Amino acid sequence: MTSVFVWSQGEAQLNVAVDTTTVKIGEQLNYILQIKADSTAQVLFPEQPLFAPFELLEESPIDTLRAQSHYLYTKKYALIQFDSGNYFIPQQQVLVDGFSKIADLIPIRVNAVTVDTLQQPLYDIKPLTEIEKNYDALIVKILWSLVVSMLLLGVMYTYLFQKRKKELRERELPPFERAIEELKALEGKSLSQQEEFKEYYSRLTDVVRRYLEEEAKIDALESTSEELLAKLQLRKDAGTLDLDKATLKSLRGVLQNADLVKFAKLLPEKYIASEDRKAVEHVVIETKEALPVPTEEELREKVAYQEYLQKKRRKELWIWGISGGAILAVLTLVVSMLIYGYYPVKDTLFRYPTKVLTSGEWIKSQYGTPPLSIETPEVLERISSKDQRIQQFGFGSFDRPFYIDLLFDFPKKTPSTDETPPSDPQQADLEKGQALVNSVISNFESKGAVNILMKNDAVTLPSGIPVAKIYGTLDYPKKNKVERVRCNFSAYLFTFEQGTIILTIMYEKEDRYGEQIEQRIVNSLELIKEL
Repeated sequence: MTSVFVWSQGEAQLNVAVDTTTVKIGEQLNYILQIKADSTAQVLFPEQPLFAPFELLEESPIDTLRAQSHYLYTKKYALIQFDSGNYFIPQQQVLVDGFSKIADLIPIRVNAVTVDTLQQPLYDIKPLTEIEKNYDALIVKILWSLVVSMLLLGVMYTYLFQKRKKELRERELPPFERAIEELKALEGKSLSQQEEFKEYYSRLTDVVRRYLEEEAKIDALESTSEELLAKLQLRKDAGTLDLDKATLKSLRGVLQNADLVKFAKLLPEKYIASEDRKAVEHVVIETKEALPVPTEEELREKVAYQEYLQKKRRKELWIWGISGGAILAVLTLVVSMLIYGYYPVKDTLFRYPTKVLTSGEWIKSQYGTPPLSIETPEVLERISSKDQRIQQFGFGSFDRPFYIDLLFDFPKKTPSTDETPPSDPQQADLEKGQALVNSVISNFESKGAVNILMKNDAVTLPSGIPVAKIYGTLDYPKKNKVERVRCNFSAYLFTFEQGTIILTIMYEKEDRYGEQIEQRIVNSLELIKEL
């Protein structure tokens, strides 16, 4: 409990008050407890006061006021109630020098808020709003990831393709031409450091070893320098490879220099490296001239092998080409989606029905009497009717993705017809409008539509024509669909004294382009007054 300590010498007096005894639902009520006591009294206010059925909003600190020979201790409480009726504020207990002081019960009337249902307009309860998940941001992130991945893949693909293309081209060349070409590539090498000399001599000896293995059929790649020279000497002694001593000697010098550079880190002069390259080129040429003339069978095998290599190269080039085309196509597709959007590109590729309608060439034409100008994805076809007063044009059907129906109902007047004006024109217009609404609903129900939810409104077209609009949703059992499809529909009513024009449009509620097509059609509507 909240307390104030003073010493008591006289009897204390408790007062209770409220600012009003009549409040409205949800209106704040102030409740006040006040103790009048002398300067020596010990006063204790309730620490957790109970005000049920009222709710406690807040309480103020104790306010102390000195008045001549006594003190006034005041505490305020803010209360509230959300149900109408008659209530009592419960009694509150205050301790003064250990003795209880009980506040009186206070009756409170809580009045309901008066709603004038005649003067104040009432509105329907708003339906639940379905919020679709926004996948756009996620799709954009995925597309950008694909772009980066495809670019990296394209760079890697280009590098590997060029490398493989070079390998295949080199394999198609005869060994002699390939060796000469590789030696020509070494001719312009700039050499200064030991590592450069080491790479130079490694490639130089690889050229001569590979050539001897392919053309002379000597196991040169896996042999040491001395073993290779010994094998060449044996072939020379056997008469199967007619090399002179100078050629073998120059080859020995090149191999020795190469071993010193690679293993002893020798740094030779530049002219020595150039002379060694010329010596290897001379060895290759001399070896070719020293080889025996190949037999017809060897020539056929060589030709067959070259044809095999060419066929393999063409096959691999086809594979690489198709792969490159696929990478380029995917990259183009992803970039297009980032520029134009995911759904427009996807729907264009897969020929989404209503996307095809929006992208096609629209046709503007006039229909009926009086003429109505309208722009549609395709020409509206005339629908024959037994009723001579009705002209009807349409596109699609209830089972198609988009449906358009244009109806002209203008009864022909005969001279003998004696028409009397209605006594109440406003009532007549209401009855006529209700009849048109009923005709629209009857048309939907006759086709099998159910769960028809409808609203109506008066709108003005961009051409300035005022029309009545009936719109809503319905469920329709489309063909090849297991369940009924929820659809949007709109009916635009042009009413005249002579008759009516009704434009009805229907499409699936989930269709991404239905509303866009409808808006374009409605914006094009125009009555032709002068021909």
